[in-house]
Amino acid sequence: MSRKMLNDGGVGSGGESEDNQYDFDLFVIGAGSGGVRASRFSAQYGAKVGICELPFHPISSETIGGVGGTCVIRGCVPKKILVYGATFGPEIQDSREYGWKVNETVDFDWKKLLHKKTDEIVRLNGIYKRLLSNAGVKLFEGEGRIVGPNEVEVIQLDGTKLSYSAKHILIATGSRAQRLDIPGQELAITSDEALSLEELPKRVVVLGGGYIAVEFASIWRGMGSTVNLCFRKELPLRGFDDEMRALVARNLEGRGIILHPQTNLTQLVKTADGIKVTTDHGEELMADVVLFATGRIPNTKRLNLQAVGVEVDSIGAVKVDEYSRTNVPSIWAIGDATNRMNLTPVALMEGTMFAKTVFGNEPSKPDYSNIPCAVFCIPPLSVVGLSEEQAIAQAKGDILVYTSTFNPMKNSISGRQEKTLMKLIVSAETDKVIGASMCGPDAAEIMQGIAVALKCGATKAQFDSTVGIHPSSAEEFVTMRSVTRRIAAAGKPKTNL
Repeated sequence: MSRKMLNDGGVGSGGESEDNQYDFDLFVIGAGSGGVRASRFSAQYGAKVGICELPFHPISSETIGGVGGTCVIRGCVPKKILVYGATFGPEIQDSREYGWKVNETVDFDWKKLLHKKTDEIVRLNGIYKRLLSNAGVKLFEGEGRIVGPNEVEVIQLDGTKLSYSAKHILIATGSRAQRLDIPGQELAITSDEALSLEELPKRVVVLGGGYIAVEFASIWRGMGSTVNLCFRKELPLRGFDDEMRALVARNLEGRGIILHPQTNLTQLVKTADGIKVTTDHGEELMADVVLFATGRIPNTKRLNLQAVGVEVDSIGAVKVDEYSRTNVPSIWAIGDATNRMNLTPVALMEGTMFAKTVFGNEPSKPDYSNIPCAVFCIPPLSVVGLSEEQAIAQAKGDILVYTSTFNPMKNSISGRQEKTLMKLIVSAETDKVIGASMCGPDAAEIMQGIAVALKCGATKAQFDSTVGIHPSSAEEFVTMRSVTRRIAAAGKPKTNL
Protein backbone atom coordinates (compact mmCIF):
# COMPACT_ATOMS: atom_id res chain seq x y z
CA MET A 1 0.00 0.00 0.00
CA SER A 2 1.37 3.39 -0.93
CA ARG A 3 1.54 5.88 1.92
CA LYS A 4 0.74 9.55 1.63
CA MET A 5 3.14 11.29 3.97
CA LEU A 6 4.37 14.77 4.73
CA ASN A 7 7.55 15.78 2.98
CA ASP A 8 10.12 17.28 5.31
CA GLY A 9 9.85 20.60 3.51
CA GLY A 10 6.30 21.69 4.26
CA VAL A 11 2.93 20.97 5.75
CA GLY A 12 0.47 18.93 3.74
CA SER A 13 2.62 18.62 0.64
CA GLY A 14 1.85 14.92 0.56
CA GLY A 15 4.03 12.67 -1.58
CA GLU A 16 4.95 9.02 -1.52
CA SER A 17 7.27 7.52 1.05
CA GLU A 18 10.71 7.91 -0.48
CA ASP A 19 12.04 4.48 0.47
CA ASN A 20 12.24 2.04 3.34
CA GLN A 21 15.19 3.69 5.09
CA TYR A 22 13.21 4.03 8.34
CA ASP A 23 11.98 1.32 10.71
CA PHE A 24 8.72 3.26 11.14
CA ASP A 25 6.88 6.02 9.35
CA LEU A 26 5.84 7.27 12.79
CA PHE A 27 7.09 6.56 16.30
CA VAL A 28 5.03 7.94 19.17
CA ILE A 29 6.40 8.42 22.69
CA GLY A 30 3.50 8.21 25.12
CA ALA A 31 0.37 6.06 24.84
CA GLY A 32 -2.15 8.31 26.54
CA SER A 33 -5.31 9.55 24.89
CA GLY A 34 -3.55 11.78 22.35
CA GLY A 35 -0.78 9.34 21.50
CA VAL A 36 -3.13 6.41 21.02
CA ARG A 37 -5.46 8.49 18.82
CA ALA A 38 -2.60 9.77 16.65
CA SER A 39 -1.14 6.26 16.31
CA ARG A 40 -4.39 4.57 15.34
CA PHE A 41 -5.46 7.22 12.86
CA SER A 42 -2.00 7.37 11.27
CA ALA A 43 -2.05 3.59 10.89
CA GLN A 44 -5.46 3.83 9.23
CA TYR A 45 -3.87 6.07 6.59
CA GLY A 46 -1.38 3.27 5.89
CA ALA A 47 1.55 4.40 8.04
CA LYS A 48 3.80 1.92 9.82
CA VAL A 49 3.54 3.03 13.44
CA GLY A 50 5.38 2.22 16.65
CA ILE A 51 4.52 3.54 20.11
CA CYS A 52 6.13 3.16 23.52
CA GLU A 53 4.73 3.54 27.01
CA LEU A 54 5.92 2.90 30.54
CA PRO A 55 4.62 -0.21 32.38
CA PHE A 56 1.20 0.07 34.01
CA HIS A 57 0.62 1.24 37.57
CA PRO A 58 -2.19 3.38 39.08
CA ILE A 59 0.36 5.80 40.56
CA SER A 60 2.78 7.22 38.00
CA SER A 61 6.46 8.01 38.35
CA GLU A 62 9.33 8.63 35.97
CA THR A 63 9.52 4.89 35.30
CA ILE A 64 5.89 3.68 35.47
CA GLY A 65 2.77 4.84 33.68
CA GLY A 66 0.54 2.66 31.50
CA VAL A 67 -1.30 2.59 28.18
CA GLY A 68 -4.28 4.91 28.46
CA GLY A 69 -2.30 7.65 30.17
CA THR A 70 -3.31 10.04 32.91
CA CYS A 71 -6.97 10.43 31.94
CA VAL A 72 -7.76 6.72 31.91
CA ILE A 73 -5.52 5.47 34.71
CA ARG A 74 -5.08 8.29 37.20
CA GLY A 75 -7.17 11.21 36.03
CA CYS A 76 -10.60 11.89 34.54
CA VAL A 77 -11.98 8.34 34.56
CA PRO A 78 -11.12 7.17 38.10
CA LYS A 79 -11.85 10.67 39.42
CA LYS A 80 -15.35 10.58 37.92
CA ILE A 81 -15.93 7.15 39.47
CA LEU A 82 -15.10 8.63 42.88
CA VAL A 83 -17.34 11.63 42.18
CA TYR A 84 -20.21 9.24 41.48
CA GLY A 85 -19.44 7.46 44.74
CA ALA A 86 -19.33 10.70 46.71
CA THR A 87 -22.64 11.89 45.25
CA PHE A 88 -24.59 8.98 46.72
CA GLY A 89 -24.05 10.04 50.36
CA PRO A 90 -25.96 13.35 50.15
CA GLU A 91 -28.48 11.79 47.76
CA ILE A 92 -29.28 9.11 50.34
CA GLN A 93 -29.83 11.81 52.94
CA ASP A 94 -32.08 13.77 50.55
CA SER A 95 -34.08 10.63 49.78
CA ARG A 96 -35.71 10.73 53.23
CA GLU A 97 -37.95 13.60 52.12
CA TYR A 98 -39.00 11.47 49.16
CA GLY A 99 -40.33 8.77 51.46
CA TRP A 100 -37.31 6.51 51.75
CA LYS A 101 -36.65 5.24 55.26
CA VAL A 102 -32.92 5.40 55.73
CA ASN A 103 -31.00 4.58 58.90
CA GLU A 104 -29.42 7.56 60.63
CA THR A 105 -25.97 6.05 60.04
CA VAL A 106 -25.12 5.17 56.45
CA ASP A 107 -21.88 3.21 56.17
CA PHE A 108 -19.46 3.70 53.31
CA ASP A 109 -16.85 1.14 52.21
CA TRP A 110 -13.95 3.08 50.68
CA LYS A 111 -11.90 -0.03 49.96
CA LYS A 112 -14.72 -1.60 47.96
CA LEU A 113 -15.01 1.48 45.76
CA LEU A 114 -11.23 1.63 45.29
CA HIS A 115 -11.21 -2.03 44.27
CA LYS A 116 -13.98 -1.42 41.74
CA LYS A 117 -12.13 1.67 40.44
CA THR A 118 -8.92 -0.31 39.96
CA ASP A 119 -10.78 -3.10 38.16
CA GLU A 120 -12.20 -0.53 35.75
CA ILE A 121 -8.90 1.15 34.90
CA VAL A 122 -7.26 -2.26 34.40
CA ARG A 123 -10.09 -3.13 32.00
CA LEU A 124 -9.64 0.16 30.12
CA ASN A 125 -5.88 -0.32 29.98
CA GLY A 126 -6.52 -3.63 28.22
CA ILE A 127 -9.00 -2.02 25.82
CA TYR A 128 -6.50 0.64 24.81
CA LYS A 129 -3.86 -2.03 24.16
CA ARG A 130 -6.31 -3.91 21.94
CA LEU A 131 -7.17 -0.72 20.05
CA LEU A 132 -3.50 -0.31 19.20
CA SER A 133 -3.08 -3.95 18.26
CA ASN A 134 -6.21 -3.99 16.09
CA ALA A 135 -4.95 -0.91 14.25
CA GLY A 136 -1.64 -2.62 13.52
CA VAL A 137 0.38 -0.34 15.81
CA LYS A 138 3.47 -1.95 17.37
CA LEU A 139 3.55 -1.33 21.14
CA PHE A 140 6.82 -1.27 23.08
CA GLU A 141 6.87 -1.24 26.89
CA GLY A 142 9.60 0.97 28.22
CA GLU A 143 10.81 4.54 28.47
CA GLY A 144 11.23 6.40 25.22
CA ARG A 145 13.69 9.17 24.48
CA ILE A 146 14.75 10.97 21.34
CA VAL A 147 18.37 10.54 20.32
CA GLY A 148 18.24 12.12 16.88
CA PRO A 149 15.85 13.91 14.50
CA ASN A 150 14.77 10.50 13.20
CA GLU A 151 15.82 8.14 15.97
CA VAL A 152 14.24 7.04 19.24
CA GLU A 153 15.58 4.83 21.99
CA VAL A 154 13.36 2.61 24.14
CA ILE A 155 14.78 1.55 27.51
CA GLN A 156 13.13 -1.71 28.48
CA LEU A 157 12.36 -2.89 32.01
CA ASP A 158 15.60 -4.86 32.24
CA GLY A 159 17.64 -1.87 31.09
CA THR A 160 18.10 -3.09 27.54
CA LYS A 161 18.11 -0.26 25.01
CA LEU A 162 16.41 -0.63 21.66
CA SER A 163 16.92 1.89 18.88
CA TYR A 164 14.48 2.62 16.06
CA SER A 165 14.46 5.06 13.19
CA ALA A 166 11.32 6.91 12.18
CA LYS A 167 10.45 9.42 9.47
CA HIS A 168 8.31 11.26 12.02
CA ILE A 169 8.46 11.29 15.82
CA LEU A 170 5.50 12.41 17.93
CA ILE A 171 5.85 13.50 21.57
CA ALA A 172 2.68 12.71 23.53
CA THR A 173 4.01 12.29 27.06
CA GLY A 174 1.40 14.40 28.85
CA SER A 175 2.00 16.18 32.15
CA ARG A 176 2.82 15.41 35.76
CA ALA A 177 1.55 16.80 39.07
CA GLN A 178 3.91 19.24 40.74
CA ARG A 179 4.55 19.76 44.43
CA LEU A 180 4.82 22.93 46.46
CA ASP A 181 8.39 23.46 47.67
CA ILE A 182 7.87 23.92 51.41
CA PRO A 183 9.29 22.19 54.50
CA GLY A 184 7.59 18.81 54.91
CA GLN A 185 6.40 18.61 51.30
CA GLU A 186 7.19 14.89 51.28
CA LEU A 187 4.26 14.38 53.68
CA ALA A 188 1.78 15.59 51.04
CA ILE A 189 0.28 13.63 48.18
CA THR A 190 -0.78 14.52 44.64
CA SER A 191 -3.88 13.49 42.70
CA ASP A 192 -2.09 10.26 41.68
CA GLU A 193 -1.92 8.99 45.24
CA ALA A 194 -5.31 10.47 46.14
CA LEU A 195 -6.96 8.01 43.77
CA SER A 196 -5.33 5.03 45.46
CA LEU A 197 -5.31 5.73 49.21
CA GLU A 198 -5.60 2.58 51.30
CA GLU A 199 -7.86 4.28 53.85
CA LEU A 200 -10.44 7.04 53.57
CA PRO A 201 -8.97 10.03 55.43
CA LYS A 202 -11.10 11.56 58.17
CA ARG A 203 -9.39 14.96 57.95
CA VAL A 204 -8.07 16.46 54.71
CA VAL A 205 -6.34 19.70 53.79
CA VAL A 206 -6.39 20.48 50.07
CA LEU A 207 -4.10 23.16 48.66
CA GLY A 208 -5.18 24.61 45.33
CA GLY A 209 -8.06 26.37 43.67
CA GLY A 210 -8.29 24.61 40.32
CA TYR A 211 -10.21 21.65 38.89
CA ILE A 212 -8.39 18.99 40.87
CA ALA A 213 -8.60 20.81 44.20
CA VAL A 214 -12.35 21.46 44.17
CA GLU A 215 -13.11 18.02 42.74
CA PHE A 216 -11.21 16.12 45.42
CA ALA A 217 -12.56 18.41 48.13
CA SER A 218 -16.06 17.48 46.92
CA ILE A 219 -15.21 13.78 46.75
CA TRP A 220 -13.86 13.51 50.28
CA ARG A 221 -16.56 15.72 51.79
CA GLY A 222 -19.25 13.66 50.07
CA MET A 223 -17.78 10.58 51.71
CA GLY A 224 -17.88 12.16 55.16
CA SER A 225 -14.38 13.59 55.62
CA THR A 226 -13.67 16.97 57.18
CA VAL A 227 -12.16 19.05 54.38
CA ASN A 228 -10.24 22.33 54.53
CA LEU A 229 -9.65 23.90 51.11
CA CYS A 230 -6.87 26.51 50.90
CA PHE A 231 -6.33 28.63 47.79
CA ARG A 232 -4.47 31.82 46.92
CA LYS A 233 -7.21 33.86 45.24
CA GLU A 234 -10.41 35.24 46.75
CA LEU A 235 -12.41 32.58 44.89
CA PRO A 236 -11.53 29.13 43.51
CA LEU A 237 -11.34 28.28 39.79
CA ARG A 238 -9.37 31.25 38.48
CA GLY A 239 -10.04 31.79 34.79
CA PHE A 240 -13.70 30.79 34.94
CA ASP A 241 -16.63 33.22 35.00
CA ASP A 242 -16.53 35.15 38.28
CA GLU A 243 -20.25 34.77 38.92
CA MET A 244 -19.94 31.01 38.50
CA ARG A 245 -16.89 30.91 40.75
CA ALA A 246 -18.81 32.68 43.50
CA LEU A 247 -21.62 30.13 43.27
CA VAL A 248 -19.19 27.20 43.30
CA ALA A 249 -17.65 28.63 46.49
CA ARG A 250 -21.08 28.96 48.13
CA ASN A 251 -22.00 25.41 47.11
CA LEU A 252 -18.73 24.01 48.46
CA GLU A 253 -19.39 25.73 51.78
CA GLY A 254 -23.01 24.59 51.70
CA ARG A 255 -21.79 21.01 51.43
CA GLY A 256 -19.61 21.51 54.52
CA ILE A 257 -16.19 22.24 53.00
CA ILE A 258 -14.23 24.81 55.02
CA LEU A 259 -12.80 27.44 52.66
CA HIS A 260 -9.58 29.36 53.30
CA PRO A 261 -9.32 32.00 50.55
CA GLN A 262 -6.12 33.97 49.98
CA THR A 263 -4.23 31.32 51.92
CA ASN A 264 -1.08 29.36 51.20
CA LEU A 265 0.71 26.65 53.17
CA THR A 266 4.14 27.22 54.67
CA GLN A 267 5.00 24.00 56.49
CA LEU A 268 3.92 20.40 57.09
CA VAL A 269 5.03 18.56 60.23
CA LYS A 270 4.36 14.94 61.13
CA THR A 271 2.95 14.51 64.64
CA ALA A 272 1.42 11.71 66.69
CA ASP A 273 -2.02 13.08 65.82
CA GLY A 274 -1.42 13.38 62.07
CA ILE A 275 0.05 16.10 59.87
CA LYS A 276 0.19 19.61 61.32
CA VAL A 277 -0.38 22.11 58.53
CA THR A 278 0.70 25.73 58.99
CA THR A 279 -0.71 28.47 56.74
CA ASP A 280 0.84 31.81 55.83
CA HIS A 281 -1.63 33.40 58.24
CA GLY A 282 -0.19 31.40 61.12
CA GLU A 283 -3.24 29.14 61.35
CA GLU A 284 -2.65 25.48 62.22
CA LEU A 285 -4.78 22.67 60.78
CA MET A 286 -4.56 18.96 61.53
CA ALA A 287 -4.94 16.44 58.74
CA ASP A 288 -4.59 12.77 57.96
CA VAL A 289 -3.93 13.64 54.31
CA VAL A 290 -2.65 16.82 52.65
CA LEU A 291 -3.28 17.08 48.92
CA PHE A 292 -1.18 19.36 46.76
CA ALA A 293 -3.37 20.29 43.79
CA THR A 294 -1.06 23.07 42.66
CA GLY A 295 -0.96 22.45 38.95
CA ARG A 296 0.75 20.17 36.48
CA ILE A 297 3.87 20.57 34.35
CA PRO A 298 4.76 19.00 30.98
CA ASN A 299 6.33 15.56 31.30
CA THR A 300 9.31 16.19 29.04
CA LYS A 301 12.49 16.41 31.10
CA ARG A 302 13.67 12.84 30.36
CA LEU A 303 13.07 12.98 26.60
CA ASN A 304 16.54 14.33 25.77
CA LEU A 305 14.99 17.22 23.85
CA GLN A 306 17.75 19.72 24.48
CA ALA A 307 20.38 17.44 22.96
CA VAL A 308 18.27 17.03 19.83
CA GLY A 309 17.57 20.75 19.57
CA VAL A 310 13.81 20.70 20.21
CA GLU A 311 12.75 24.02 21.72
CA VAL A 312 10.84 24.06 25.01
CA ASP A 313 9.62 26.92 27.20
CA SER A 314 10.53 27.74 30.79
CA ILE A 315 8.38 24.94 32.28
CA GLY A 316 9.41 22.31 29.72
CA ALA A 317 6.43 22.61 27.36
CA VAL A 318 7.34 21.68 23.80
CA LYS A 319 7.03 24.65 21.46
CA VAL A 320 5.00 23.83 18.34
CA ASP A 321 3.44 25.64 15.41
CA GLU A 322 -0.25 25.66 14.55
CA TYR A 323 0.09 22.16 13.05
CA SER A 324 1.78 20.75 16.21
CA ARG A 325 5.22 20.67 14.57
CA THR A 326 8.36 21.56 16.56
CA ASN A 327 11.33 23.53 15.26
CA VAL A 328 12.85 20.17 14.24
CA PRO A 329 10.80 19.31 11.11
CA SER A 330 10.58 15.57 11.78
CA ILE A 331 9.47 15.95 15.43
CA TRP A 332 5.93 16.84 16.49
CA ALA A 333 4.13 17.18 19.84
CA ILE A 334 0.52 17.13 21.07
CA GLY A 335 -1.43 17.15 24.32
CA ASP A 336 -0.34 18.38 27.74
CA ALA A 337 3.33 18.13 26.72
CA THR A 338 2.72 21.32 24.71
CA ASN A 339 0.72 23.10 27.44
CA ARG A 340 -1.78 24.62 25.02
CA MET A 341 -5.22 23.59 26.28
CA ASN A 342 -4.76 20.70 28.67
CA LEU A 343 -7.92 18.65 28.25
CA THR A 344 -8.23 15.04 27.11
CA PRO A 345 -10.66 15.78 24.25
CA VAL A 346 -8.26 18.49 23.04
CA ALA A 347 -5.40 15.98 22.95
CA LEU A 348 -7.68 13.69 20.94
CA MET A 349 -8.40 16.52 18.51
CA GLU A 350 -4.71 17.37 18.18
CA GLY A 351 -3.89 13.70 17.54
CA THR A 352 -6.55 13.53 14.84
CA MET A 353 -5.35 16.73 13.15
CA PHE A 354 -1.75 15.49 13.28
CA ALA A 355 -2.65 12.25 11.49
CA LYS A 356 -4.65 14.11 8.84
CA THR A 357 -1.82 16.58 8.28
CA VAL A 358 1.08 14.16 8.14
CA PHE A 359 -0.39 11.00 6.67
CA GLY A 360 -3.77 12.00 5.27
CA ASN A 361 -2.43 14.68 2.92
CA GLU A 362 -4.99 17.05 4.49
CA PRO A 363 -3.30 19.90 6.40
CA SER A 364 -5.48 20.43 9.47
CA LYS A 365 -5.03 22.84 12.35
CA PRO A 366 -6.63 22.15 15.74
CA ASP A 367 -9.51 24.56 16.42
CA TYR A 368 -9.47 25.81 19.99
CA SER A 369 -12.60 27.94 19.77
CA ASN A 370 -15.74 27.03 21.72
CA ILE A 371 -14.25 24.01 23.48
CA PRO A 372 -16.55 22.94 26.33
CA CYS A 373 -15.22 21.74 29.65
CA ALA A 374 -16.52 20.73 33.05
CA VAL A 375 -15.37 20.81 36.65
CA PHE A 376 -16.81 17.82 38.50
CA CYS A 377 -17.18 19.41 41.88
CA ILE A 378 -20.54 18.62 43.52
CA PRO A 379 -22.68 20.01 41.96
CA PRO A 380 -20.64 20.44 38.76
CA LEU A 381 -19.73 23.49 36.71
CA SER A 382 -19.59 23.41 32.91
CA VAL A 383 -18.81 26.12 30.38
CA VAL A 384 -18.30 26.75 26.67
CA GLY A 385 -17.15 29.89 24.88
CA LEU A 386 -16.36 33.14 26.66
CA SER A 387 -16.89 34.04 30.28
CA GLU A 388 -18.42 37.43 31.01
CA GLU A 389 -14.99 38.82 31.85
CA GLN A 390 -13.42 37.44 28.66
CA ALA A 391 -16.29 38.75 26.54
CA ILE A 392 -15.89 42.24 27.98
CA ALA A 393 -12.13 42.17 27.42
CA GLN A 394 -12.51 41.05 23.81
CA ALA A 395 -15.68 42.94 22.93
CA LYS A 396 -15.87 45.34 20.02
CA GLY A 397 -19.49 46.15 20.89
CA ASP A 398 -21.98 45.85 23.72
CA ILE A 399 -22.46 42.56 25.57
CA LEU A 400 -25.81 41.22 26.74
CA VAL A 401 -25.82 38.95 29.79
CA TYR A 402 -28.75 36.62 30.48
CA THR A 403 -28.90 34.69 33.75
CA SER A 404 -31.31 32.35 35.50
CA THR A 405 -30.89 31.35 39.14
CA PHE A 406 -33.29 28.85 40.64
CA ASN A 407 -33.74 26.01 43.09
CA PRO A 408 -33.91 22.76 41.10
CA MET A 409 -37.21 20.90 41.37
CA LYS A 410 -35.48 17.99 43.08
CA ASN A 411 -34.37 20.31 45.90
CA SER A 412 -37.86 21.70 46.43
CA ILE A 413 -38.87 18.35 47.93
CA SER A 414 -35.59 17.35 49.61
CA GLY A 415 -35.19 20.80 51.15
CA ARG A 416 -31.57 21.13 50.03
CA GLN A 417 -30.68 24.81 49.73
CA GLU A 418 -28.45 24.79 46.67
CA LYS A 419 -29.09 27.06 43.70
CA THR A 420 -28.46 26.33 40.04
CA LEU A 421 -27.13 29.18 37.90
CA MET A 422 -27.28 29.30 34.09
CA LYS A 423 -25.82 32.07 31.98
CA LEU A 424 -25.63 33.15 28.34
CA ILE A 425 -23.31 35.82 26.95
CA VAL A 426 -24.56 37.41 23.74
CA SER A 427 -23.06 39.89 21.29
CA ALA A 428 -25.55 42.78 21.05
CA GLU A 429 -24.35 43.58 17.54
CA THR A 430 -24.63 40.08 15.98
CA ASP A 431 -27.06 38.39 18.42
CA LYS A 432 -24.66 35.43 18.48
CA VAL A 433 -24.34 33.49 21.70
CA ILE A 434 -20.62 33.70 22.47
CA GLY A 435 -20.57 32.08 25.89
CA ALA A 436 -22.62 29.75 28.06
CA SER A 437 -22.11 28.42 31.55
CA MET A 438 -23.97 26.41 34.15
CA CYS A 439 -23.39 25.37 37.73
CA GLY A 440 -25.83 22.72 38.87
CA PRO A 441 -26.76 19.04 38.51
CA ASP A 442 -26.07 17.53 35.07
CA ALA A 443 -24.24 20.67 33.91
CA ALA A 444 -21.76 18.74 31.76
CA GLU A 445 -24.46 16.67 30.06
CA ILE A 446 -26.42 19.81 29.22
CA MET A 447 -23.42 21.89 28.13
CA GLN A 448 -22.28 19.35 25.54
CA GLY A 449 -25.42 20.09 23.53
CA ILE A 450 -25.05 23.83 24.02
CA ALA A 451 -21.49 23.54 22.67
CA VAL A 452 -22.81 22.20 19.38
CA ALA A 453 -25.05 25.26 19.09
CA LEU A 454 -22.17 27.66 19.73
CA LYS A 455 -19.95 25.80 17.28
CA CYS A 456 -22.66 26.31 14.66
CA GLY A 457 -22.85 30.03 15.42
CA ALA A 458 -26.31 29.99 17.00
CA THR A 459 -27.99 33.29 17.79
CA LYS A 460 -30.00 34.20 20.85
CA ALA A 461 -33.09 34.34 18.62
CA GLN A 462 -32.48 30.72 17.63
CA PHE A 463 -32.15 29.74 21.29
CA ASP A 464 -35.44 31.56 21.98
CA SER A 465 -37.21 29.81 19.11
CA THR A 466 -36.21 26.37 20.41
CA VAL A 467 -38.91 24.49 22.32
CA GLY A 468 -37.76 23.40 25.76
CA ILE A 469 -38.00 19.99 27.40
CA HIS A 470 -40.30 20.28 30.40
CA PRO A 471 -39.80 19.86 33.27
CA SER A 472 -36.02 20.10 33.10
CA SER A 473 -33.25 22.45 34.11
CA ALA A 474 -31.99 22.45 30.51
CA GLU A 475 -35.09 24.29 29.28
CA GLU A 476 -33.90 27.41 31.08
CA PHE A 477 -31.32 27.90 28.33
CA VAL A 478 -34.13 28.48 25.81
CA THR A 479 -36.46 30.50 28.04
CA MET A 480 -34.20 33.33 29.23
CA ARG A 481 -36.02 36.24 27.61
CA SER A 482 -35.04 39.22 29.79
CA VAL A 483 -31.58 40.77 29.71
CA THR A 484 -29.99 40.68 33.17
CA ARG A 485 -27.51 43.41 32.27
CA ARG A 486 -26.13 45.17 29.22
CA ILE A 487 -22.45 46.05 29.31
CA ALA A 488 -21.16 48.79 27.05
CA ALA A 489 -18.08 48.09 24.98
CA ALA A 490 -16.01 50.32 27.25
CA GLY A 491 -17.33 48.57 30.37
CA LYS A 492 -15.28 46.71 32.94
CA PRO A 493 -15.81 43.26 34.44
CA LYS A 494 -18.18 43.19 37.37
CA THR A 495 -15.54 41.66 39.60
CA ASN A 496 -11.87 40.85 39.42
CA LEU A 497 -11.35 38.06 41.92
